[in-house]
Amino acid sequence: MVGTRIDKWLWAARFFKTREMASKACEMSRITSNGQRAKPSREVRVGDMLSIRNEAADWEIEVLALSQQRGPAAIAQALYRETEASIELRRKAAEERRLLGPIASIPTGRPSKRDRRLIHTFSGKR
Repeated sequence: MVGTRIDKWLWAARFFKTREMASKACEMSRITSNGQRAKPSREVRVGDMLSIRNEAADWEIEVLALSQQRGPAAIAQALYRETEASIELRRKAAEERRLLGPIASIPTGRPSKRDRRLIHTFSGKR
């Protein structure tokens, strides 16, 4: 096997839940291969350096093996090696998210009568 479509490889390596999501990420220029924008049909080969941006994090990886089938997470992690710089950036981002704390939850439903009175008092109405 000389190469594999990059969208199939990203799906098999578990960076995206579906192959369609991997294709869309390629089309939106969130995937670069060896410094160049990667289209979904581009072939990935062993030794390629990929830059991947998804909802979870930004990754800089080196392709170690090819696969067209999605398997267990342990096998998927053996398909690539993350660079030290990428590991450090992801660690810093996680630490920043931890320090920001939880995001306040948005109340569901209508405010109670007491809440409405407080809202009107605060906003200067009535």
